[in-house]
Amino acid sequence: MLEYKVYAQRIDRHGSEASTKEARIIVNTDVNGRPDAFNPAELFLAALAACMIKGIERAIPMLKFDLRGVEVKLHGVRRDSPPKMISIDYELIVDTDENDHRLELPHTNVRRFGTISNTVAEAAKLEGIIRRRGCGISALKRSIGVRVG
Repeated sequence: MLEYKVYAQRIDRHGSEASTKEARIIVNTDVNGRPDAFNPAELFLAALAACMIKGIERAIPMLKFDLRGVEVKLHGVRRDSPPKMISIDYELIVDTDENDHRLELPHTNVRRFGTISNTVAEAAKLEGIIRRRGCGISALKRSIGVRVG
């Protein structure tokens, strides 16, 4: 079993600092917000994105998957009362020449073995797609067999 430790403290009324090992981040805890730091909801989404990227990094050597890059776009919806993140949609954008069948392999791996993604999926609706970089809607439709034009 793995364990994690993070320490956080208030710096002033505009922000706080969280640290672990040798890493530190400034966290937006200002009630009016601030543009130069992640607020808690954004930090939550960033943790999910990092989990997905790390899961892909872990899987590509085992899958012998040719990967030049990966991006994650997330959109979370928060309910106001009681406050809760109720849904998260994501898009994994992969820069690769792998065929369409193999393109789905890293996505399957992320959904099965991601610590954060598995935790989130039990608490909120988590849905997403994986697509090839440069794959517009027409190419995406062709890849799933929809006639374009």
